[in-house]
Amino acid sequence: MKKDIHPDYHKVLFVDTATGREWVSRSTMTSEKTKEVEGEELPVINLEISAESHPFWTGQQREVDAEGRVDRFRKRYGQRKKA
Repeated sequence: MKKDIHPDYHKVLFVDTATGREWVSRSTMTSEKTKEVEGEELPVINLEISAESHPFWTGQQREVDAEGRVDRFRKRYGQRKKA
């Protein structure tokens, strides 16, 4: 591996601002804001959304269809009978 061409890969603290959940991972991202975790000062990266708060992963996803396109699609291509 060549020296001095790769970005600094270090521990960071990710914070999901929607739920407040925090977890430590590794990243090349950095931040001015830091927080002490288990005796180690880590940069804090705020995320607006993560798997913890995303509607698809939490099961709260809704379909918004005022014109009936989804129903028309399901009716046309939905469950076809097997031959």
